[in-house]
Amino acid sequence: MPAVHFVIMGCGRVGATLARTLDTAGHTVAVVDQDPDAFLKLGKSFSGSTITGVGFDQDALARARCADAYAFAAVSSGDNSNILAARVARETFGVRNVTARIYDPRRAQVFERLGIPTVATVRWTADQVMRRLIPQGSVTEFRDPSGRVVLAEVHLHPEWVAHPVSEIESRIDARVAYITRLGDAITVSGDTLVQAGDLVHVVCEKDRLEEIVRILDLPVDRRNRDELGLGIEEDA
Repeated sequence: MPAVHFVIMGCGRVGATLARTLDTAGHTVAVVDQDPDAFLKLGKSFSGSTITGVGFDQDALARARCADAYAFAAVSSGDNSNILAARVARETFGVRNVTARIYDPRRAQVFERLGIPTVATVRWTADQVMRRLIPQGSVTEFRDPSGRVVLAEVHLHPEWVAHPVSEIESRIDARVAYITRLGDAITVSGDTLVQAGDLVHVVCEKDRLEEIVRILDLPVDRRNRDELGLGIEEDA
């Protein structure tokens, strides 16, 4: 993907790892933390910006260019601080891709109802949060010995929320193996409705994965135009 801007609240182990990874990939990164000494974890090669301040303070987030951010991650050591910061990023600065780290998994459902995807600490890795910050494409999780069949986590366009799994399977002509919801894997039936924050795992032929990703990453109206053989010019 082209270079974009990321804001990370919290410069602990996970936050510093995310910041260095994104910085190395050529993106611009701003890290917010109350403790200026925490920024030492970023290392001398880090070229992003550091902002000393409270992560849910609007002034601190403004200095971090949160309004320009492609994604925001709240990964400090406090559940309440993380969810407050995530809500400010989304509701005040309009950041679309937001995720928050939590220590108490019992709070996950409450936070998800607020529209903030969360991952409990016991399941938390820098790789997992990276998937949520850049929710595009797919992540292959299993490949059969022949290499022909894969189990992959695929990104869904937000318009899939409230649509049944059967509609997804009909669109892609493949099976949804399971969904990860609130940090837990759940089995699905055709009547299962997609919820905000769901991670969808598909079983398909490896050669079809790219096509499936393209279909599910498009908004509903665009999918319909493609199926009708209409080009983007129709919108002009």
